[in-house]
Amino acid sequence: MKIGSSLKKKLTTALKLVLTGLALFLVFRKIDTDQLWEITKTIRWSWLIPAILIFVLSKLFTAFRLNLYFKNINLNIPEKLNIKLYLIGMFYNLFLPGGIGGDGYKVYLLNKHYRTPVKPLVQASLLDRLGGLVAIIFLLLLLILPANLLLPYDSSVPWNLLIGIAALLVFPGFWLIQKLMFKSFLPSFWKANGWSMAGQVTQLVCAWFILKSLGVTENFLAYQLVFLLSSIVAVLPLTIGGIGARELVFVYAHTYAGIEETTAVAFSLIFFLITAAVSLVGSMVTVNFDKNS
Repeated sequence: MKIGSSLKKKLTTALKLVLTGLALFLVFRKIDTDQLWEITKTIRWSWLIPAILIFVLSKLFTAFRLNLYFKNINLNIPEKLNIKLYLIGMFYNLFLPGGIGGDGYKVYLLNKHYRTPVKPLVQASLLDRLGGLVAIIFLLLLLILPANLLLPYDSSVPWNLLIGIAALLVFPGFWLIQKLMFKSFLPSFWKANGWSMAGQVTQLVCAWFILKSLGVTENFLAYQLVFLLSSIVAVLPLTIGGIGARELVFVYAHTYAGIEETTAVAFSLIFFLITAAVSLVGSMVTVNFDKNS
């Protein structure tokens, strides 16, 4: 059983590496690599300092959301410990993709030290992921409305009306899903979604600072719209840390969004490096459960 499980993990990691390599190959085949190199030479590094700080803030907000879900299952852990576990989870998710994963490792630790049943811990972790995805979808729908997209076809369908209705239904729909599948977490629904929105909005601010570092002076809305779309794709467990998948979205969306594809790829790679740097901090975090820190 253990041999089969180990083999499956190795195959999963190998597949992710292949898909990551393939995605990056397609990206660099599509863009002008000389132009990308020239762009990296002109990066305004001072803009990246607030970008990193805002990114860290976004992760703090999402960590607060997860701790709300823990409280719903009567797991009361100090916020400091929760943040440390969140950082460790980020490290496991990005740098150890073929193993137990960050969410699984947190479930293991909390079950071991607090005797909290595995099922509600898994539900809390799953709902945490869903909460982030719902916030992204909501903001994506909001940004589509004012965005000047270049669609390849004419249509009499009232897309603005349909998108507006879809945006209004996002949170009621999520509430219904929670009522049916995660009922014990409903008491924190609005507060948790508030943290989700705060987390995603700060990531958009982070994206704005990165774009400023690249000298982008216009069309910020389009870049941020594609950034949100790439965030949804990056959630899919297809590549290592979403790298390659994000860049592909920017490459193929540039025609419709009116963004410069090489700049967009540079933006995406910088965002990944910021994510990796912050996640790497999780490898240096130590947790003492006896002292709850």
